[in-house]
Amino acid sequence: MLRKTLLILTAIFFTLSASGCMVAESKYLKKVDEAEGLAKELAALQKKYTELEAENATLKGQVAKLTEDRDSLDRMLKAKSDELSKNIVELRKKISDLEIENANLQKSKEEKVQEVSKTYGEMLDKMKKEVAQGQVTITELKGRLTVNMVDAILFASGEAEVKPEGLEVLSKVIDVLKGVKDKAIRVEGHTDNIKIHGALAKRFPTNWELSAARAVNVARYLEKEGIDPSLLSTAAYGEYKPVASNDTREGRAKNRRIEIVLVPKD
Repeated sequence: MLRKTLLILTAIFFTLSASGCMVAESKYLKKVDEAEGLAKELAALQKKYTELEAENATLKGQVAKLTEDRDSLDRMLKAKSDELSKNIVELRKKISDLEIENANLQKSKEEKVQEVSKTYGEMLDKMKKEVAQGQVTITELKGRLTVNMVDAILFASGEAEVKPEGLEVLSKVIDVLKGVKDKAIRVEGHTDNIKIHGALAKRFPTNWELSAARAVNVARYLEKEGIDPSLLSTAAYGEYKPVASNDTREGRAKNRRIEIVLVPKD
């Protein structure tokens, strides 16, 4: 009975021992699995960390490059801004200079117009009689003064030499022209469209020659009476710049004329 009891106790002991060993081994294996899981997780984290470090380095490089580009752009913008400011200052100065120049030109123009107007008034005053008789017309337009004299007051028919009565008329013009210093004086010869015939044609084959000879003779007389020859010029227009119709006697008379024109100097 005792022996049987001991055997039962021994069996129970070994059963309990085996059971305890199995429990310990199960816990160990579980720990091993946990450790391996942690190791894998750590490796993944280390890999992720390495990737993040590489990405971070790349981002830092990009930030550095962007910072460099920004600084370069700032420098470029500042240079452009400085250049623009300089150009603005220069343009403002040019505008100011042009405004001053324009003001001076306007003032000079007004003075010249006033001078021509003064000459115009003096010429009208000197030649009241001739103007009243329709022998002379005096016009002023935009600073250009024209004294228009019909040929009958200056020349005999078919002649180019100024007759004595014509010299008296020219003397009145000369009195005024002597005070003109800032204008050129152009003497223009004009005729009607009647062709030159007979013996007169030997001296003046066409109206060109007649108008030219009359203009030159008037200019010579102006020079003789003291007009600066450097201010004088002549032009012959013949029949090609009429101021009236050549179909009537009155119109042709108006077209046969000498014009003394004050024009700007070259």
